[in-house]
Amino acid sequence: MKIVADENLAFTDYFFAEFGEIRQAAGRMLSHADVQDAGALLVRSVTKVNQALIQHTALEFVGSATIGTDHLDIAALQRQGIAWSNAPGCNAQAVAEYVIAALLHLRPELLDAGQSFSLGIVGLGNVGSRLAAMAKLLGWNVIGYDPYVQLEGLQQPAFDELLAQADAVSIHVPLTQTGAHPTYHLINADALAKMKPEAILINSARGPVVAEADLIADIQRTRRRAVLDVFEHEPEISEELLSLISLVTPHIAGYSLEGKARGTQMIYEAFCKTFAKDAVKRFETQLPACAQYFQHQDLKTALQRHLKQIYDIAQDDQNLRACLKGGKVDQKAFDHLRKTYPLRREWAAHGGPKA
Repeated sequence: MKIVADENLAFTDYFFAEFGEIRQAAGRMLSHADVQDAGALLVRSVTKVNQALIQHTALEFVGSATIGTDHLDIAALQRQGIAWSNAPGCNAQAVAEYVIAALLHLRPELLDAGQSFSLGIVGLGNVGSRLAAMAKLLGWNVIGYDPYVQLEGLQQPAFDELLAQADAVSIHVPLTQTGAHPTYHLINADALAKMKPEAILINSARGPVVAEADLIADIQRTRRRAVLDVFEHEPEISEELLSLISLVTPHIAGYSLEGKARGTQMIYEAFCKTFAKDAVKRFETQLPACAQYFQHQDLKTALQRHLKQIYDIAQDDQNLRACLKGGKVDQKAFDHLRKTYPLRREWAAHGGPKA
């Protein structure tokens, strides 16, 4: 079998080499010709798996090593009888740790803030629930909003009330444009006006959940601090937007070694189920040992002393800003950052806690 795989997937050879020839490709540039004679396609969120890509191909399986599915035309896959899978929750721990790192970078004093700091989490699925658990370990007051999920022990006010109460709002919803609670432009001018001017906004979910033009206008008016890992018009990011955002990263919030490896394993397991193969491989066998920063120290002390070594988020910010060219981020440079990203390790690998 020919297997076409995004070149940025982790451990592809380890999991899939026994099943056939693997051809690696740039995910954003994949075309119909690339997959025409392939039996399986392994992608990330940058590949639009639509009718134009998959029609008149030999594809029997599409696996996306991502939490979201908005880049997959599921109806088209089903019409053609192509089995598909994503990897819900694969990098949830990494994203939760990213949010905490971002907040502590902007406000180091939050390590000792306790209940005086309220973190509002919009979306309480795999990522949001883990973030809530991690934030509670730091003693923060956590409130959440999700019309589909109720978490025991968590205050869940109405959306507008959460926006008004929170000292930081972190977004963890899928991108949807239909249904009772669409998330496209969920954070718009009205929502931003309900937030405290000093409240931090963090989006590490999907870019179009935040209306970029409204956010620009809000920051110009309030001087609000915002953290963006995703962008409405990604990979096109304007110099104007970058100049206003406090912390920017190139869609890598979930880019831990564990998260990427876990995502590949999850689509490997779905692949094996589709083709009646035994799924016997585990990503943990491929992970190297790393420094134990949390040993013999409490959580707050370890983060105070070693957060930069665990994850230097400021370096990611600098690297993305260095991609500015002609008034916007250069797409090739943006993709190169992601392709060559030095995957960080999750706290548990350093001896720390996980949700």
